[in-house]
Amino acid sequence: MSAPALTSSAVHGITARGPLSDAVIRRLTGEDADDLGARAEAALASTDDVVRDDDIQLALFVLYASSYGSLPELDPALEWDPALITTRGILENAFEQALRASVPMPELPEPTVDAVGRALFALAEADTGPSLSRYVAKKATEEQMHEFFMQRSIYTLREADPHSWAIPRLHGRAKAALVEIQSDEYGGGRPDRVHATIFARAMRGAGLDDTYGGYVDDVPAITLASLNSMSMFGVNRRLLGAIVGHLAAFEMTSSIPNRLYADGLRRLGFGEDVTDYFDEHVEADAVHEQIAARDLAGGLAEDHPELLPDIMFGAAACLTVDGWAAGHMLDSWTRGESSLRPRDAR
Repeated sequence: MSAPALTSSAVHGITARGPLSDAVIRRLTGEDADDLGARAEAALASTDDVVRDDDIQLALFVLYASSYGSLPELDPALEWDPALITTRGILENAFEQALRASVPMPELPEPTVDAVGRALFALAEADTGPSLSRYVAKKATEEQMHEFFMQRSIYTLREADPHSWAIPRLHGRAKAALVEIQSDEYGGGRPDRVHATIFARAMRGAGLDDTYGGYVDDVPAITLASLNSMSMFGVNRRLLGAIVGHLAAFEMTSSIPNRLYADGLRRLGFGEDVTDYFDEHVEADAVHEQIAARDLAGGLAEDHPELLPDIMFGAAACLTVDGWAAGHMLDSWTRGESSLRPRDAR
């Protein structure tokens, strides 16, 4: 069955990017939207790149936003709507297959704390992705830094939430390690030090809107795919190993880039209200990387060796997908272009 023509549905300032995301938005806001599964299949049949398809990635983003509760206009009674869950499953299957086909898998270490920790550090050190942080430190303009904040807001205004899905699914030392990391991410009991809150303050200091979702229309599909991969790993219990590996790689590649981001912001004259977020992560993530690699990922692999392949896949996927997103920004800027979506596409 052919999908109906695209309408102009929008939620929270987010406009549909095709028939599929249009139907998902309409359904989650209480309107009629039939044949969601058929729309998902049609979208997959018509794309040659699931990861970079605007309609598919926006549909996934909105579906996950329903579970996070990050967009208040989405009807909470529809979080477990069977048609929406079926649609999400169809899209996730294709998205996961695309990632598994394109993410280079490292050799599996022995399932011990020490071997997994060493393998993850070696994987992070071998990452040859684009150095967006070095560009920011030395060359980025103020306008490019505004784009940087807009792109990063898609995840960072919800920082740590995708990985927190794993907490009730872990036990023993792996659970204790994840809770230790997440406690710091959520401010250690201090609301003003919650990392998402510090990032929101940085956005305001840079003259930007800190409303969650405020810049979704501006960012390309690859930026949405970065968060969507985390969300997919996090919300699906069968992908527990992948979300643990993702967090390990995320923490292990954070400290030095954040120092360079802070250097670039200071070079451009931004104040402490803007640099605080990045300075905070220089110290915090230097500690977190050891806990994440050894106690969390290594501990989980030692206790559950069957999860080792997905732990390494999640780590490799983090480096690969984030590298694609960073590469898009860096390539755009070195060409003298904006990294945001063209205005006529928004």
